[in-house]
Amino acid sequence: MFRARSFPPLTKHTADRILFGVDTERMQDPRVKDVGKLETELLLDVVIDLNAPLHIGEGPFGRRVVFGAAGGTFEGPQLHGEVVAGGGDWALFRPDGTMSLDVRLTLRTHDDALLHLTYGGRWVTPPELRAEIADPGRRYEIDPARYYFRTTVLFETGAARYAWLNDIVCVGSGYLIDGGIAYRLFRVL
Repeated sequence: MFRARSFPPLTKHTADRILFGVDTERMQDPRVKDVGKLETELLLDVVIDLNAPLHIGEGPFGRRVVFGAAGGTFEGPQLHGEVVAGGGDWALFRPDGTMSLDVRLTLRTHDDALLHLTYGGRWVTPPELRAEIADPGRRYEIDPARYYFRTTVLFETGAARYAWLNDIVCVGSGYLIDGGIAYRLFRVL
């Protein structure tokens, strides 16, 4: 004779454990609130032409290399313009091969407003890809899905029409291009 099995009721905590492998019932501090998932929208794509790198050398935290910005362009649904020469990335290559980003750039919009942006982030290249990345003739041909290159971006401007940029946080994904680097930046809503 067939006998139906009895199952405990499906709670949110049980569902989280089944779907996500997380036991929220056991780990959840009662002060933690569900703030929802982060949502983003495209802010802009930026292409940065780079000068020859300046190799500062090995220091106590890793190998420092400065990648100076020679210019470039940016374009998005709400703004577009050029990258002003003179900024750059004061990159730190850690002993494990990860590059820590420390970038400052100035953008000039199509209507002549200046935007200062800063960002940090990580570029993690798998060991098996490092020889290809080191080859200046081939590095920009590598599929960006093969490495992890992410940034967190903040803007600063005194231009009233772009003051909204002072109050947003952006995240971005970077990739190598011929002669430089490019990022797709998303505004976190």
